[in-house]
Amino acid sequence: MRDFKKLDIWKNGIELVKQVYQLSNKLPSEEKFALKSQLTRAAVSVPSNIAEGCSRNSEIEFKRFLEIAIGSLFEVETQLIITKELKFLKENELENSFTLIQKEARMINSLISKIKNS
Repeated sequence: MRDFKKLDIWKNGIELVKQVYQLSNKLPSEEKFALKSQLTRAAVSVPSNIAEGCSRNSEIEFKRFLEIAIGSLFEVETQLIITKELKFLKENELENSFTLIQKEARMINSLISKIKNS
């Protein structure tokens, strides 16, 4: 069993959750049960699936949870793009989150590749 709290991909996921919550608080109140809810749930899913994968006994199961985490990461990215397109948030408000998402995606994909090749 891995200690997920020591993994940089988990730490980055937690940082993304914090950023997403800060950004989602800027969304209009009528989005509370729509886009805001979807966005925060997807963000929380990233480090949660990394953590859950760490509890698994096989590399195949760990890889599967990493794949779910990256799917959630891409959901977050899509939903942030939607907030920009709908003019709820500005590009400059989203830059740090987009950068972190790209970094996280590279790191998760790298770990998935490492597991596949082992």
